[in-house]
Amino acid sequence: MVKGLMSICLVLVAVSYSFAKLDKPIKKEKRPPQTLSRGWGDELFWTQTYEEALYRARSNNKPLMVIHHLEDCPHSQALKKVFANHREIQKMAEEDFILLNLVFETADKNLAPDGQYVPRVIFVDPTLTVRADITGRYGNRLYAYEPADIGLLASNMEKAKKLLKSEL
Repeated sequence: MVKGLMSICLVLVAVSYSFAKLDKPIKKEKRPPQTLSRGWGDELFWTQTYEEALYRARSNNKPLMVIHHLEDCPHSQALKKVFANHREIQKMAEEDFILLNLVFETADKNLAPDGQYVPRVIFVDPTLTVRADITGRYGNRLYAYEPADIGLLASNMEKAKKLLKSEL
């Protein structure tokens, strides 16, 4: 009788082991690690928080460029692609600006002077003053840029650099 119970036990263990083997672990889709650039320029140094960006702008005496966008917004995606592939903008951003891109709003209402929309690019000088005078071409969304406006964005980046040098 003991032999019979042992053989039944052994069969049950073998059967349960084979069922456990059938439940293969679910493979998770591998995604590249999320960088602070979020695709806006992987070679550039991006700050992590608005507070860090303000500190670095003041201590390095460089203007801050804040890009508000959403990952699933087609307008943001289109501007991101053009921005990341524009050599002049990437070079200027690397050499002359503190960079921050945000997918959420900050508590600082000065970063949304005419509303919360995306994509929106705002410049802050090293005295921590939002440059409300450096705008895009739209009257109803002053800080919005589209892919066709990339030349204007480059020009505004130059303006932010020149104002910095002439005013400080």
